[in-house]
Amino acid sequence: MNEENIQVRYNTLDVSSIKSFCMINSGCSGNIKDVYFLRFKGIYAELKDDIEYMDKQMLSYMSQGLICYDRINSLDLLNNTEKIDYYSRSFQNWKQGNCKEISIKASIENILLRKVISDACKNVLCELKKTDGVMNESIEKNFVIKLLFWTDLVFEKANINWEIKRNIKIVATNVNKKHEYLFYYFLTRIGINVLLIQNSIDIPDNLRMLNLSKERNFGNFEEIDIKPFNRNVNQSVDKNVKIQTSVSSNNSAPVKISMSAFRRPDRDNTQINNSNNIQTTSSRIESLSISRAREEMSFEELANLASSVVMIAIHNKKGEVIGTGSGIMIAKNGYILTNNHVASGGYFYSVRIEEDENIYETNEVIKYNPMLDLALIRINRQLNPLKVYDGKNKLVRGQKVVAIGSPLGLFNSVSDGIISGFRVFNEVDMIQFTAPISNGSSGGAVLNMFGEVIGISTAGIDSGQNINLAMGYECINNFIRGFINY
Repeated sequence: MNEENIQVRYNTLDVSSIKSFCMINSGCSGNIKDVYFLRFKGIYAELKDDIEYMDKQMLSYMSQGLICYDRINSLDLLNNTEKIDYYSRSFQNWKQGNCKEISIKASIENILLRKVISDACKNVLCELKKTDGVMNESIEKNFVIKLLFWTDLVFEKANINWEIKRNIKIVATNVNKKHEYLFYYFLTRIGINVLLIQNSIDIPDNLRMLNLSKERNFGNFEEIDIKPFNRNVNQSVDKNVKIQTSVSSNNSAPVKISMSAFRRPDRDNTQINNSNNIQTTSSRIESLSISRAREEMSFEELANLASSVVMIAIHNKKGEVIGTGSGIMIAKNGYILTNNHVASGGYFYSVRIEEDENIYETNEVIKYNPMLDLALIRINRQLNPLKVYDGKNKLVRGQKVVAIGSPLGLFNSVSDGIISGFRVFNEVDMIQFTAPISNGSSGGAVLNMFGEVIGISTAGIDSGQNINLAMGYECINNFIRGFINY
């Protein structure tokens, strides 16, 4: 087999049911691998029974060593700094030409898999560009890092020992986010058959227009209770199969503070019991600018800049609001800066802008950094960004500041205070300030008297009075580099 030219050929047979998906055995002739990328929409009376049948059938095939299989309800969030660094180095080495192929943990000893993954990354990045329009190295890097992380995770959970001829099947339910959908397409590019069961929601129009998956409509969308796949039920699979529980730490705080009384001004969510008093704030990060000359402003003038600070509602998979936070406009073409702890727990987000009756929904998390607790989201709207401070003069204690955010869901509240100190928590520099903030303020703007963003509201201490913390402009500027356009 010529390892330099592996190709995939899609949907050569008409697979019209879950049971027929169970039966397909995608062949490999020469350098051509037959794969299936299917999307079944809506529900029908026997849907749950068919899924149960599929799981049992796949377990039987797995016990005979005929197939690798997994059914995925949701993909884990990547918030492990060590793993981020690992996949980041792999991407950079490939991008800069230091090595010919991208390497993941599953491909360390598999040269052909590294080649196939590298070709698949190039292909999927082309598809991403069709939906994105604007592309830069940072967007590419963060997207590929997620692809590599999810691939290793799927390989480990499904105990996949990859060969191009091996029959591998992955099933996922209700995939709607762009990066997740393109990940499943990525799996097909490396020879894995994928079925998406879309019983309650379908992919958005911009993804359907790519014509990557073959769709079949079975009826109306409806939420139904589908039990997670349990590979331990009636299992006679090889004892060497490694079972790993995937853990999604939606409330984990990238900036870990060892103070028991420390809290993060997190999402406004009175239904969540924060027994440890640790809460987080919500918003995404980008560099902001204002078109006026640099001159000290009055508090009334600074309050008018609230039109460039947004309120973000965080929705779960059912569309329910599970919390609110804040965000800062940092670029004209839709980029909004917020905290990672805000963005990491949502399935999608809705954004409110002052004096605009529209609600802007998005599931685009462009970039995130758990260590700095920063994230960048994007909406489809032209924005009036704020300018991020350039640091020509150092910030000092006693300097006046204004905080703008949506504490407890009170849209764009404005408060004033001073910088009371500069702190380091787990090697992360933060600004301590006195302007009052509360749950829901996370991701809001902390401004100097020139209307420049000097920090993003990130945390506070419950047991103290107005002891609040912001991630500073240095980290913000580094994080949003390449996205700013005022």
